[in-house]
Amino acid sequence: MTAEELPRIGLGTWQNDDPEQCAESVRTALEMGYRHVDTARFYENEAAVGEGIAAADVPREDVFLASKLHPMAEGLAYDEVYDGIEESLSLLGVDALDLVYVHWPVGNYDAAETLSAFADLVDDGLARHVGVSNFDVELLDEALGELDVPLFANQVERHPMLPREELVAHAQEHDYYLVAYSPLGRGDALELPAVETVAEKHGVSPAQVCLAWATHPENVVAIPKATGADHLEDNLGAADLQLDPEDVERIDAVDRRERFVDREGAPWK
Repeated sequence: MTAEELPRIGLGTWQNDDPEQCAESVRTALEMGYRHVDTARFYENEAAVGEGIAAADVPREDVFLASKLHPMAEGLAYDEVYDGIEESLSLLGVDALDLVYVHWPVGNYDAAETLSAFADLVDDGLARHVGVSNFDVELLDEALGELDVPLFANQVERHPMLPREELVAHAQEHDYYLVAYSPLGRGDALELPAVETVAEKHGVSPAQVCLAWATHPENVVAIPKATGADHLEDNLGAADLQLDPEDVERIDAVDRRERFVDREGAPWK
């Protein structure tokens, strides 16, 4: 296991783009017990996320804050990486990120140049850890060969309709986190018969079952998006749900395959 433990359930903020709602949901989540908050420059909500963190009755040092730099927005050339993180830090109102990701391996992403800049962000105290997002095994192996600091995480879409077994195995083999985004499959996974059956068995919500399944392997955490207090609380409750082996097998047997997040130039194209 990596040296620093991430909570099984964190807070995703993609499409949480109403500033007032975003700030309030971040504040509520932190005061409820969340300790991992994920955002990105591309989400255009870093200022609101920072407001929520500042408003919460939780010390900044207790919050694991992650953001991402996007190749088609900030750019990922060496100087662009530094310009991008300086802007993110300013918007978030913090001195450093706990984790900074390469958002997509497209555009002007270049493993040697980009990852050299990311490693230097750590050396310069602007970020504590480096991650990548939407990388496949080939790109992960390339990144591991180029990085002068440990790879902390790979953030990818993972839910019962897109299990990503090869990426889970790679994360475990190389001792970094797989961070699962869209772990509820845009809500479609909640209606899978296997998920509903397991939820009824344990007397919990289908969302809790999806999140418990997504995070049952070692080194895997999830960052579901939620805004209302009820959904935030329900998602967080998944951290205490342990599925039985037969529950995991039932959901593993789901044969529907669907990807909800896609773009031109993605590694799977």
